[in-house]
Formats: sequence, structure tokens, C-alpha cells
Amino acid sequence: MPFAEVNGQRIRFDDSGGEGPAVILSHGFLMDREMFAAQVSALAPEFRVITWDERGFGETEFDGEPFSYWDSASDCLGLLTHLGIERAVLGGMSQGGFLSLRAALLAPERVRALVLIDTQAGVEDPERMPAYRQMQETWLQVGPVDELAETIANLIIGEPELNKVWIAKWRQLPREALKAPGDCLFERDDISGRLGEISCPAIVFHGTADMSIEMERGEALCRGLSGCTGVVRIEGAPHAANLTHPDAVNGPLLDFLRAL
Repeated sequence: MPFAEVNGQRIRFDDSGGEGPAVILSHGFLMDREMFAAQVSALAPEFRVITWDERGFGETEFDGEPFSYWDSASDCLGLLTHLGIERAVLGGMSQGGFLSLRAALLAPERVRALVLIDTQAGVEDPERMPAYRQMQETWLQVGPVDELAETIANLIIGEPELNKVWIAKWRQLPREALKAPGDCLFERDDISGRLGEISCPAIVFHGTADMSIEMERGEALCRGLSGCTGVVRIEGAPHAANLTHPDAVNGPLLDFLRAL
């Protein structure tokens, strides 16, 4: 199993290899690299596709210390350095988008393009924060019990069979491991005012049924990015649009990557 020592973390990743242009895909909160299985199948071997587990999730060995999405962006760039990749397309779903945008601000010369899936540049809606914090607190105290797990799975995925798969994964995580990633998510900074600094090509995918980040946020993100080619609306898709509606994502994604 491939691991990389990056920024004090032992990062678990998969690399499809090959000579094609590099694409690194970063997963959403509570997900892991396997959420991109359908994208890896569609893109490789034409593209070299790297997927990885971010701090607190999957098989990455995380030190448990507080961190920000700027640190996660540094992890992503550090993994590329470890793999000898100077420049790549950065793709991210939800929190994977948060860190990909920050990587484009940290090291624009290393980001060939951005693929942004059900994500945004702003912060959480303050009205939702008490409920989200309560979910985090319940998880830390008793873990992903049935009602909590179903509620979260429906927010992210919303398909009963897929829900079961991911809930089973969540139950394998040490419950205290959600403290630092949850704080990172809820306390992130607003980078909306800095989108004008990002000039690389970008494409936004957004599920029309996303209850976590509404379509308007995705549209605002595209408007803020000078290189954005448009918003691909994934009809009926929830927050994890690439997981639940892969065919609707993969075609436009391939077209975008081939046009670069």
C-alpha cells in the first residue's frame, strides 16, 4: 500500500501511473479516496490519476493535531512533490474543493486547472452551525449511531445502498478522530474575496439536489473565477454528485481535461 510522509502525516494514496497529464482528486468531509473510483476508471490511463486520504479520514495516519484547509492544501502539494509531479489538475469535492482552491492560491504555478465539485469559497451558513456542532459533539461522545449516521449519509449521499457502504466505513474510524477535521470544516476562513487571484482554467460541477451547499454557492464560485468555463448542473444529484451520478460527471470532466 503506498504511503507518503508529508507534513508530519503518513498519507495513503493511489496512483494510476502512466505518462498522461496528472490529475489529483481530493475527497469530501467524511469520505475517502474511494469516492472517486468511477472517475479513476473513466480517466485512466489517458490521465495519471492520484487519489488520497486527507487528514482524519481513510487510511492516512494523522497526528490528531488541529489543522486548517491551508495545511490540507500543503499536504496535496507535498504529495505531488513526493510523486515528482510539478504541475497537475486539482479536483475536489466539497472540502476537497476547499483545499484545492487554497492550493491554487498557495502555488498557482503548480495548478494547471481546477475541477470543483459541490463546493464553495465561503463559510458554513451560521444558521446551520448549531446543528452541525451538535452532530459533531454526538459523534465524539457516542460515535455514528444509527440516527446520526443516517442523517449525515442522507445529507451527503442520499441513496440507501450507498449510505450503508459509507456508514460502515464511518464505524471503522476512531470517533475522537472527528474532532480536528470537524473544527477545520466549521472554522475555515472565507476566501471568496481572493477568487480573483486564481486565473487557471476551472469547471464547476454541482448537484441540483445538494442540501449541504446550494447550487447558488457553486454558481457564485464560478462567477468569481476568471477561468471558469461554466457550471455543469447534475440533475437530481446530492452533495456527492460524482459518487451518485458518475456518468453525468465523467463525460463533461473528460471533455474539460482534453481541452486543456
